[in-house]
Amino acid sequence: MTINRLSWRALVPDTEQYQTLFAQPLSDTENTLEFDTLQSRLCYGLSQLCHPRSASSFMLVKAPEEHDYLKIIAAAARSQFTLPEQHFGGHYQIESNKIAFLPANNQTGDFCTTGEVITADWVETEQLFGCVRLFNGEITLEPGLVHKANGGILVISLKTLLLQPLLWLRLKQIVTHSRFDWLSPDETRPLPVSVPSLPLQLKVILVGERDSLADFQEMEPELASLAVYSEFEENLQLADEECMANWCQWVRSVAHDAALPSPAPDAWEALIREAVRYTGDQETLPLCPLWLTRQLKEVAPYCEGDQFSGDEMVQMLEQRAWREGFLPERMQDELLLEQILVETEGERVGQINALSVIEFPGHPRAFGEPSRISCVVHIGDGEFIDVERKAELGGNIHAKGMMIMQAFLMAELQLEQQMPFSASLTFEQSYNEVDGDSASMAELCALISALADVPLHQHIAITGSVDQFGRAQPVGGLNEKIEGFFNLCQQRGLTGKQGAIIPLANVRHLCLNSEVLEAVKNEQFSLWAIDDVTDALPLLTTLPWDGEGKTTLIQTIQERIAQATQLEARHRFPWPLRWLGWFSRN
Repeated sequence: MTINRLSWRALVPDTEQYQTLFAQPLSDTENTLEFDTLQSRLCYGLSQLCHPRSASSFMLVKAPEEHDYLKIIAAAARSQFTLPEQHFGGHYQIESNKIAFLPANNQTGDFCTTGEVITADWVETEQLFGCVRLFNGEITLEPGLVHKANGGILVISLKTLLLQPLLWLRLKQIVTHSRFDWLSPDETRPLPVSVPSLPLQLKVILVGERDSLADFQEMEPELASLAVYSEFEENLQLADEECMANWCQWVRSVAHDAALPSPAPDAWEALIREAVRYTGDQETLPLCPLWLTRQLKEVAPYCEGDQFSGDEMVQMLEQRAWREGFLPERMQDELLLEQILVETEGERVGQINALSVIEFPGHPRAFGEPSRISCVVHIGDGEFIDVERKAELGGNIHAKGMMIMQAFLMAELQLEQQMPFSASLTFEQSYNEVDGDSASMAELCALISALADVPLHQHIAITGSVDQFGRAQPVGGLNEKIEGFFNLCQQRGLTGKQGAIIPLANVRHLCLNSEVLEAVKNEQFSLWAIDDVTDALPLLTTLPWDGEGKTTLIQTIQERIAQATQLEARHRFPWPLRWLGWFSRN
C-alpha cells in the first residue's frame, strides 16, 4: 500500500539549490548563448545540411510556423553555414528588348549574391520567384527570395507551400535542377521578352508542425525520406545546475534580443513556477520564445529599469489571472448558489467528487471544476450501464476507461456466476460530451461504494485513471483540477478535512498557487498521492478493500452478492414449491 500525504514543499519546484546561480550578476558579455547547448539535435541537422559535401538540398524541421521560430532557425543555420568565398548568380544586361546574362565575377547587382540565409513565413509567387516588368516600354527584372538566397539557405514555412502547391512544385524544380527559368505567372500571357536562365544553388529548410510534416510526407514521400530531419526542442529537461544555467541564459538572451527587462535574482522563482505550470512538469522548463517573450512583455510595464523583481512578476501574474478569471468565477458562483450540486461535507453511498478540467473555445486558459459522479445498483443481470455512452454523450476514451474499470472489479471478485446486480453510472448535471479516462478511478470508487452500500466522504475529491490491475495512472490538468476543488472548499469554509487524491506518478506535475500552498502548509487542505485504487478506498470510506481479520469492502460486496443470489434462487420456484429451492441448496 502506497499512501503519501504530500507536504507543501512537494507542490512547487525545488529552486533552493539554484539560489547561488540566480544571484550571479549579469555582465554585458553574457547576453548571448551558444544555441547548440540547448538545441543540439537541430544544430547537428543543420551542420549536416550545410556541410560542403552534403548531397541533400532539403531539410525538414518540426517547429511552430511562426516568425520568431523561423528567425531563430535562420540564426542557427548562419552559425553552421560557412560563407563561400565566391559570388553566385550574375548580372542581367538589358539593352532595348534584348537581355543577356553575365556570370558573377566579383560584381554587385540584384542577382549577384555571396550566399545568405533568408526567411519567409508567407510568400506569394512574385515575392518568391521575382517577376519581369514592362512599363513605358522599359523592361526591369525584380529578384525574388530565391535569388537573394542564391548560394545560401531559404528558411520557409511549410504551410505556405502546402496551401500553394504550384509554388512548391516550381521551388522543388528550381532546387533540383540548380537553375532558375523565368516564367510568366499567366500561361495565356507569355513574357514580353526572352530572359536567359540563372544558375542557382540553394538549400531549403521547410519548417512546419507535425500535421504539416505529415501532409508533406504524404505528398512527397521520396523527398521526405531523403531530406535531413530534426526538431526544435520546445522544452529543456532539468537534469543538473548546468541545465538551469543554460535556461537562465536563454531567458536573458530572449530578453536582450527583444529589448525587454530580464529577471532580477528574486524573480527567478516566480518565473520558474509559471514555467513549470506551462510545461506541466517540475523537471521541465520551456524554450518557446513566444511564451517567454509574452511573460517579459507583460511584466515590463510593472518595472522601471532593465530588470523586474519577484514582487513585480507576482503582481503581473495576479493581474493576468484576474483579467482571465471571469468565466471560472461565474462557474464557481453556480456551485456556491447550488445551481450545480456538489457536496463538500458529509457522506453519500455511490456518490463521489471527481476532479475535471474545462477548456472553453475562445477562453485563454483551462480551469478546474469538481464533477459529481453517482452510481446506483439494483437487482439485475450484471449489466454496467454507462449513462453517458447510452445518451451518446460519452467519447470512446471514456468508454474504454469504463470497460477497464469493470474488468478490474470482475477479476477481483472472482465470481463463479453472473453478478445479480446491475449498476448505472453517470456524471450528474453534465450536458455536454464527456471524454477521457481521468475519471475512471472515481467511477470505480463510486461503483464499489454502491455495491458495498458503504458511504464515501464528500470532502475528498479524486482524479486518476485506472488499469485492469487497479493501478493509478497519471492524468493531465492536475493543477487546475486541484485548484478548482480547493476554491469551492475555501468559499464554503476550510475544515481541515478537505483534500484531493491524485496518482503518485502525478506528483512531479504539481505546481499549485500560493493559496493552496498556504492551506496545505497550515494543514487546512490535504493532498494524498496513491499508487493503487485500493489505497484510495480507506481514505474515502475508512474501510480497506481487502485484508484478513477485519471487515473489508470486498467481503461486504461478496456477502451482498451471496444474499441476492439466494433470494434469486428462492424466487425461481412458485411459492408453494419454494421448499424445493431449500433442498437444492442443502
